[in-house]
Amino acid sequence: MPLLPQALSIIERYKEDPRAHVQVRLLPVHSNQKLNSYLGEIAYLCRIDNNLSFHLACHTFTTSVTLANSVPIESVSKMLGHGSIRTTQIYAKVVEKKLSEDILQLRDRLCGAVYE
Repeated sequence: MPLLPQALSIIERYKEDPRAHVQVRLLPVHSNQKLNSYLGEIAYLCRIDNNLSFHLACHTFTTSVTLANSVPIESVSKMLGHGSIRTTQIYAKVVEKKLSEDILQLRDRLCGAVYE
């Protein structure tokens, strides 16, 4: 599976981590509760007022990183490991900027076809 350079860098960093080897995983995995606790500490240190959580991270990845950059929802669903696209649609709110860009692209395609 192709990965972004940032993801490859993280995998490389944890390649020899004994916790990942014990868990038979690519990366060491914490419980959701512990992960959310760490995110809370990061938010505090960065003076972020929002309550950061793993759920928020998934939502942000889905809307801001993938869908806003024209990744099809079917692909996003697979990336998130969802068994049904309906599960992904819960996360996938339409971003206003993306909606505007899509309408402009559609207008350009339709108007271009009319005038050619």
